[in-house]
Amino acid sequence: MVMKLEELNVYTISMAIAEKVWQIVMSWDYFAKDTIGKQVVRSSDSIAANISEGFGRYHFKDSKHFLYYSRGSLCETQTWLTKAYNRKLIGKDSYDQLMVELKELAIKLNNYINSIGKYSTS
Repeated sequence: MVMKLEELNVYTISMAIAEKVWQIVMSWDYFAKDTIGKQVVRSSDSIAANISEGFGRYHFKDSKHFLYYSRGSLCETQTWLTKAYNRKLIGKDSYDQLMVELKELAIKLNNYINSIGKYSTS
């Protein structure tokens, strides 16, 4: 049985986080959207986009390469959310919740990266 991308936990979590970020940014004024908003939306969208690109690769080294990009985008998203919080564009509750979700996703993403290319002998 072949696994589908939509069955991959790190992918579905990253898609949900990106949608939450989108909803937050949509309420901002033009200047905030044009500066921090575009950056945080792009970086959060890039998490799932790179997971999916890696998923579509047929060699584990290629897959890992894109998962490393995804991990970088996750860290970038954390930075942009921190800037948004510091500049009072996002409330503490939303900020804290997204940061918890991103931290949990980072752990899952690292575990996924470490599992790729390992073969079981049992």
